[in-house]
Amino acid sequence: MSVRDEFWSIYREALPILLIALGGGLFAGLVLEEMIESVERFPGLLVMIPVFLATRGNVYGALGGRISSGLHQGLIEPKFERDERLVNAVLASFINGIGISIVIGVITWLGLLVLGWEVAALYELVGIMLIAGVLTSVVLIFGLLALIFAGFKYGYDPDNLVGPIVTTLGDIFGMLFMLFSVGLVEVLI
Repeated sequence: MSVRDEFWSIYREALPILLIALGGGLFAGLVLEEMIESVERFPGLLVMIPVFLATRGNVYGALGGRISSGLHQGLIEPKFERDERLVNAVLASFINGIGISIVIGVITWLGLLVLGWEVAALYELVGIMLIAGVLTSVVLIFGLLALIFAGFKYGYDPDNLVGPIVTTLGDIFGMLFMLFSVGLVEVLI
């Protein structure tokens, strides 16, 4: 395959998912607009959102990279079945996703406290992050695997799909579950 053919192949595979990612990012912005009132109720919430979304991309981008490499090497089959490599990768990502969500809540609280800024209670910020972290982790794991497996079966290079899929799913569901967790914490407190 020539360099030009390789370029067009990558472009053809990535363009549709990038357009979907654009729409997903806009949708996440609309959800953020709905959360503006909650920012006053939970000072520090706005500080956590970009960090939360970025860590979704980091943790689940790494998972996608592992799955992609496993598919290319023939170590993982593109289907949901009990596979030790797949289970270990998913479990490690899930634990990292939940753990980093809790850390985000704690560090945000500490940082704003040290700066002398108004901040919500520690248990509120950690609760919001924990709920949103668990829910987004579940959706990202299953959504990422389903889309990568389907793309691979149809001849798409999973390396071209991982980044946009993780970004789009992370932004859309990260914001939706953040909004949900804020509402849940408000009701419970």
